[in-house]
Amino acid sequence: MVLGRISDPTRECFADLKRRDLHYVEYCVDIGKDPKTLIYDRIDELKGLMQEYDVKIGAMGRWGTSKFDENGQLIEEEFQNNIMLVDACAALGCPVFNTGVNYNDKFSYYTNCTMAISYLEKMIAHGKEKGVQINVYNCSWNNFIHSEKAWSIILDHLPDLGIKYDASHAMGRGADCMVDTEKWGHRFKHVHVKGVLRVPGTGVVDAPPAGMDSINWGAYIALLHAKGYDGMLSIEPHSENWSGEIGERGLDYTIQYMKQFIY
Repeated sequence: MVLGRISDPTRECFADLKRRDLHYVEYCVDIGKDPKTLIYDRIDELKGLMQEYDVKIGAMGRWGTSKFDENGQLIEEEFQNNIMLVDACAALGCPVFNTGVNYNDKFSYYTNCTMAISYLEKMIAHGKEKGVQINVYNCSWNNFIHSEKAWSIILDHLPDLGIKYDASHAMGRGADCMVDTEKWGHRFKHVHVKGVLRVPGTGVVDAPPAGMDSINWGAYIALLHAKGYDGMLSIEPHSENWSGEIGERGLDYTIQYMKQFIY
């Protein structure tokens, strides 16, 4: 496994990664961000920064966007945005691309699954052509392929589809990340490291730095090892309570904490 973090495609962020002795970065080109101007038109620039700072792009993804409109039609512009990012992954040596699919209440669960499969089949085919692994993220942000119900249908139908897994999302939904990983860990192709503070009788109250939270990271990483996971562990600071100076200290704590599990 290798350790990195989610960051921005700027020189300042590359310098910060080097300062923290992190050599992998993840880019999340989410809803509201233009993949062409942010990534695709800057491929040569990013290659130069990667070489200068000794940083590799370990993953890219696009969260929150709808792939189908209210009538169940594929949104061509958004599909092309995702294709563009897969092309950027290939050009930059990034091995994985993470995506999701929105749910439409006008249609049955079966129809939503068939729609999702049709989109993902196209993405997987293009990913294979470019040498990029396509994954579905387990975040529920405009995405319904995030847990057992959808995985058991869609991943069973698409054996080349991977999972981008975040244990904090599972715990936030009241699921067990160890149970998920035991059953589906062989399909994990990218993993986020984000803390979650869950209080019995209350639920999730914060997302502190990983290592100061409710997840047993030692047991969880051991299970990833047992399942053969050898990809990126991508740190994702996520709490407004951990911003500014305390957020910087929390990030440094997580980096040092997680390094003990990397062999």
